[in-house]
Amino acid sequence: MEIDTDAWFAVVAAAHAHDRPSSPAPERAAEAGRLRIPSLHSRAVPFTLPAPGGATGYAGVALLRLFDTEENAGNASLDTLTVHPDQRGRGVGRALWAEVRTVLAAEGRTSVSALVEQGGAGEKFALAHGAECALPLVAYVQDVTAPAAPGGPGNVPLPDGYRFASWSGVVPDEHAAAHARAHDAMEDAPTGDRDEQHDPWDVERVRAAARVVLDRGGVLLTVAVIAEADGAVAGYTELVLPTPETVRAVQYDTVVVPRHRGRGLGRAVKLRMLEYLRAQQPGVQEIMTTVADENTPMRAVNAALGYRAESGVGIYQLRL
Repeated sequence: MEIDTDAWFAVVAAAHAHDRPSSPAPERAAEAGRLRIPSLHSRAVPFTLPAPGGATGYAGVALLRLFDTEENAGNASLDTLTVHPDQRGRGVGRALWAEVRTVLAAEGRTSVSALVEQGGAGEKFALAHGAECALPLVAYVQDVTAPAAPGGPGNVPLPDGYRFASWSGVVPDEHAAAHARAHDAMEDAPTGDRDEQHDPWDVERVRAAARVVLDRGGVLLTVAVIAEADGAVAGYTELVLPTPETVRAVQYDTVVVPRHRGRGLGRAVKLRMLEYLRAQQPGVQEIMTTVADENTPMRAVNAALGYRAESGVGIYQLRL
């Protein structure tokens, strides 16, 4: 299906300006990258509905992600279902959803989920079509424009026996295997009532996930804590900039491996990331992250670092 990227972005940008005017505007390059390069271990299926009356552009757009791993062969994610503000209340969303349901049925999918902001039109639409909140989350934002701590990079303390490692892009060979093992520590992260299952991580998957970000034109920054005794990655945090010009970075994972918990590594690795981010991408003004309501330790870390709650969100799921 041939997508008019400008027309697609016009819908996304207009909807964002209408629904979330106080947050940073979306970037065309980022949206184009998302359309061009599918997320890891999935196929992307776009949907568009032409503007009525022969007008140019789209009335609404949707992007469905069909997982292709054995663990999640029955699941899917609706990454986008957006209607232009001028076309709302005319059945555009229902028409797009009907097309999505047709593909889900043809693919034999048994559940579909979406990240939805609570209290808005998206939540109302999801509930009206039978979805339920499978994992409540809160979106937090941290202002990173405050002056860096005195002393420059390297002033974040670590317990004895640990050191920092930082890199941009794909993980270096020396840390690849250990970084893959640390990713599997996310298996104990809160998942709520979601059907989506944990996919095991290996070195190739870690590298492939990084290449998706880079191939889309983005930037991936990683800071890890290395255990000096055996070279294991005891914890790490990742930031993604959809484009090099992005002013609001997205925090992907912050992980501390279970046997290294209780030593302040989560706070330390996020503080070190602030230093690394300021050095690598000084134009970034904010970091946005989502945390599950039940993830009390990470919520405490974020509160101590000055994150503010911006909105309630949730992963809403519909079993088909």
